[in-house]
Amino acid sequence: MAEEDYGSFVDLNQMGDLAKSGGPTKVDCKDLKEFKQMARQGYWAKNHKLRAQVYHQLIKDIPCRTVTPDAEVYRDIMGNSATKKPSSHIPLPDFVDGIPLPRYCLKPEAVASAHQIINCLAGQFPDISHCPSLPAVTSLLLHFSVDEAQCFEHVSRMLACNEPGKRLLDQTFLAYESGCMTFGDLANKYCTAAHKLVIATAQDVMEVYSDWQRWVLGDLPFSHVVRVLDVYLVEGYKILYRVAIALLKFYCKHKAGAQGGQSNQPDSSKVRADIQSFIKGIASTVTPEKLLEKAFSIRLFSRKEITLLQLTNEKSLQEKGITVKQKRRNVQLALNPDTFSSEIVSAKEMRDIWSWIPERFALCQPQLVFTTSTHGCSLNRFYSHCEGYEPTLLLIRTTDGDVCGAFLSTDWEERKRGGNKLSFFGTGECFVFRLKPEIERYEWVVIRHPELASSIKVQGEDDTASSEGQNSENHSLQQPEKAAGELSPFLSARHFNLNSRNTSMFMAGNFDSIIIGGGEGNALYIDSELNHGRSGSCATFDNPPLCAETFQVALLEVWGFQDAMAS
Repeated sequence: MAEEDYGSFVDLNQMGDLAKSGGPTKVDCKDLKEFKQMARQGYWAKNHKLRAQVYHQLIKDIPCRTVTPDAEVYRDIMGNSATKKPSSHIPLPDFVDGIPLPRYCLKPEAVASAHQIINCLAGQFPDISHCPSLPAVTSLLLHFSVDEAQCFEHVSRMLACNEPGKRLLDQTFLAYESGCMTFGDLANKYCTAAHKLVIATAQDVMEVYSDWQRWVLGDLPFSHVVRVLDVYLVEGYKILYRVAIALLKFYCKHKAGAQGGQSNQPDSSKVRADIQSFIKGIASTVTPEKLLEKAFSIRLFSRKEITLLQLTNEKSLQEKGITVKQKRRNVQLALNPDTFSSEIVSAKEMRDIWSWIPERFALCQPQLVFTTSTHGCSLNRFYSHCEGYEPTLLLIRTTDGDVCGAFLSTDWEERKRGGNKLSFFGTGECFVFRLKPEIERYEWVVIRHPELASSIKVQGEDDTASSEGQNSENHSLQQPEKAAGELSPFLSARHFNLNSRNTSMFMAGNFDSIIIGGGEGNALYIDSELNHGRSGSCATFDNPPLCAETFQVALLEVWGFQDAMAS
């Protein structure tokens, strides 16, 4: 096949030396280990034609579903592409999540070809619901394809891969989101310094890590990403994790050497933009070979560990009902100021609180289920009105005028599982907050400090609490039974067995009190008459007192979440 056939979609001037055909002209190797070494060392990196031929053979050898669309299917659907010019205005499918197609070294008209290929793939793979890496992969393979049909077949085979234990592209939101959580686990374990930097500078660690695939497939310069592609097509998905960890390490080193102090106010969007900018300009400081060298220098990084974490994280998301991406609308749409009426907070303050709640509840309407002004100051009536609602929002106004509260993830009926004991329950989605005198939210401490997730609960230990606060002697951290980072710091406590006697004490209640937050104190303690309370620091939320340390309740409200889409 003529060499120029592989250059029909690319701007050869932009590709520079990568468009040349120097070095070896063929690969004669049947030993897998030796072939891996050749890929890592860039054996075909200096010969564009040879690289295209190697990619073709590697993709051809991918085990696929029995019926996998090929080049002929594309030609039948699209007709003769030589006579039909693709439109540059074809939008990409929704499942790419708004990620634009990276142009790399493609000619302007080739971008339209890539859009056409992706839309044809969408028609042939209707089960794809979330695949933000597809534009980058399609763009890259188009650089090494003789025509659109061949590129379509190559991407199809990657999508249709059915080899047990192997995957090349995430195709559902569940797989993608659990991959982001898994990257967070790996960063915490293998890239501790950079992980701590992200925690210190970003409000939401997971928001930053949600970009990890895009760092590799999208933000890296072409010269770097094709070297990653060399190895990725040979060794699979774990290479993306290795390279992303290496990028995070280089970013940390870059920030350590940068002039000027860090911003006092954590800002996730700024951190995301800063990392993206660094990776896009990485060619000035890090060569492709240096990047791969760093990626493969990470020791004890196994496919088995990644698979275990991925499955654990997927199970957590499934149990929490997070399996599809829900586009968050403006919370003002979910709160009607004309019908909303609270004696504790204004509509604006409730909107502020609504912006903190988990995304899947953002479209719900607040529904008042209990208020002391109507139902009286009785803990029994509190329980009878609140049971059956999950989650709930607790609001308190003190006689001093302070306003505080908590988002509680679990039905209060769960307290009955502990019998007469005051037992903690709930998940890591719980948080506490204060609105007056100043607004502040305090999330589960493990979100800010994932290293605490290495604490493992002793089997059979009772999750009991004391209504007078916890004895620190009984709540010391247990020695971890598994290596830190093996289990996800981003899951709710019930999924990865945090020691309930330190940082997973979310909510508790019995006949004479309710408690929010535990571990060396309580964020909130309310007595059986819903009249007197205490607030202090606690290990679960790492919060200061939310109001006066001892206070009298002027008014207490509990709000449920009513599905705004239900009729």
